[in-house]
Amino acid sequence: MNKLSDFFRKTDVVLWLLTLSAVVYSLFLISSMQRAGNYSFLRPQIAAAIAGLAAAMLFSFADYRFFIKKWYFALILGLALMVLVFLFGVTVDGTDDTAWIRLPGGFTFQPSEFIKICFIITFSKHLSFLIEKNRLHSLIGVITLVLHAAIPILMIHFQGDDGTALIFAMIFLIMTFIAGVQLRYYLILGGLIAAGIPLIWNVFMNSEHRNRIMALFDLDGNSMTNYGWQQYQGKVSIASGELSGSGLYNGSRVEFAIVPEQENDFILTVAGEELGFIGCLLIILLLFGIMIKIIMNASNATETVGKLVCGGVFASFASQTIINIGMVLGFFPVIGITLPLFSSGGTSLLATLICIGLVQSVRGHNLDDMETAQIRRGYQSRIKL
Repeated sequence: MNKLSDFFRKTDVVLWLLTLSAVVYSLFLISSMQRAGNYSFLRPQIAAAIAGLAAAMLFSFADYRFFIKKWYFALILGLALMVLVFLFGVTVDGTDDTAWIRLPGGFTFQPSEFIKICFIITFSKHLSFLIEKNRLHSLIGVITLVLHAAIPILMIHFQGDDGTALIFAMIFLIMTFIAGVQLRYYLILGGLIAAGIPLIWNVFMNSEHRNRIMALFDLDGNSMTNYGWQQYQGKVSIASGELSGSGLYNGSRVEFAIVPEQENDFILTVAGEELGFIGCLLIILLLFGIMIKIIMNASNATETVGKLVCGGVFASFASQTIINIGMVLGFFPVIGITLPLFSSGGTSLLATLICIGLVQSVRGHNLDDMETAQIRRGYQSRIKL
């Protein structure tokens, strides 16, 4: 009982409750939408939720500094997963990228979700090393950071998963900002990107990418018939729910799968039709609450590397949330970004919960450090007396 009490004292109980509430909410949405087909999305999602929560607990007990100290294991694992995708990668239904690996029994998993965790660990180590050696503000130091991030971004781009590559880029930007990289380097990067827009548009983007962007501005033509069909139908589903929706398991558009990929990238449309504005608002509040708690744990961390780990998790969580909701509402093009904790997909859910466990580890072990420091100060004051 003492150990259990000590765990709840050191852990962020509110973050656990928000996370668990989001997972349970998502299971209700997934169970409702799977009326549209014969495949059960619910059972693998429940299995992933149980495994993910167990893994999150284990990561919260472990000292996050152990993972930072053994960063080379994360590096080897991340590189191995990238290579495996190029050797054995497959394309699954509803996607256009070769970013999945098929397992025995017909199951698939997306290695980039676990590579994301490896990147947060190795990049936190890289940044903390540069800070320690006072090299963060040097041009060479910044170049090494760019090269570090370019490896997973380019590898994932060549797999065709540009949405996930964008998330890695956001993690890179936010973590370097938290570490204290000087503003001039962001201005240089922004200028290079602006100057390279014609090259990006004509060389790095294929016709499908360009059509998805143009669909945002062609509401009367393309959106109704081709690349904008998914977003248009998604907005119709959300609008049909009005304030409180038609009721869980009662949405006719959900039942007939009018919105493509409603179990995955467009899970928000299920909440919009069946639970209305209130249901969508609850999702946003839960995700926003989780992000706030991650930021609070980052700000309370006693070590820079702990702040960086939390910052990386926040960057991944926040960028996915903003981009996914923006896709559904038609502000951003559809690029295959899941809604954290809500979209169907065992790999995404498992990786997100592990990230929550890392944040809890930072909180718990930093509290241990503060308590140890207080005990030492008290002991030293008694010696002086």
